[in-house]
Amino acid sequence: MPIPLLPFGRTGHPSTRVVFGAAALSRVTQDVADRTLDVLLEHNINHIDVAASYGDAELRVAPWLNRHPGRFFLATKTGKRRADEAREELHRSLDRLGVDHVDLWQLHNLSDPIEWDNALSPGGAIDAAREAREQGLVRAIGVTGHGAQIAATHRRSLQRFDFDSVLLPYNFTTLQSAYYRDNFYALKATCEERNAAVQTIKSLAYRPWMGRERTATTWYQPLSEQGDIDVALHWSLGEPGTFVITSGDVDLLPKVLDAAERFTTRPADEDVQRMVERLQMEPLFV
Repeated sequence: MPIPLLPFGRTGHPSTRVVFGAAALSRVTQDVADRTLDVLLEHNINHIDVAASYGDAELRVAPWLNRHPGRFFLATKTGKRRADEAREELHRSLDRLGVDHVDLWQLHNLSDPIEWDNALSPGGAIDAAREAREQGLVRAIGVTGHGAQIAATHRRSLQRFDFDSVLLPYNFTTLQSAYYRDNFYALKATCEERNAAVQTIKSLAYRPWMGRERTATTWYQPLSEQGDIDVALHWSLGEPGTFVITSGDVDLLPKVLDAAERFTTRPADEDVQRMVERLQMEPLFV
């Protein structure tokens, strides 16, 4: 079954509910990247999420955009907090991507309280974002983040600026925190009122590496068996009206997209809990 499309918030773009997380391209060759593109085209993925800080990922995506103009909704991110630095990073991203604009530009990992205030105050990165939107260099402005506090922080961000999208972790173990869960659903309600897109990450999070042998390029240990991926991804896709960004490992991508195409209904919490106990899964953020 094709991966369904959903309007990406007020942009109106019909994006696939599963978005390609181009962090997976940070340290791969162009040949590996191009084989990854073949997988995306096979599954009709039409939305790419990249960032200035993802190693060579913007460079790896550039040939795709040249060969398939207009095929992908393109999002990138800046980690800079002051307007001048963010403006410079945006132009670098546009050069690296080989485009004259991006569909979405996001303030990346805006979670630290001091950085948050710097970015969203006069002279901060948000000023560069407003300016870039007026100039047509970006069409929409988003905010992203990690951590146990990020759902609450995003709620504060939306009080400061009317972002077009938010991005944050969403998986079964993370949602076992009542604090995170309550803030996630309050954030989602605000986004629904404003028609802002909600993007979720870490759907396949298994546990921190904690000295274990690293068998994937993600900074956390991901689920790797198809059956487990099915359960976790289907649980995340079971949250209506949201997008799921794929994990940062090209070898996992075919399994994720295969699972996405077989999604029908969300597994029962009891079934997910059994998997959590069987694998001794741990939340990434405490």
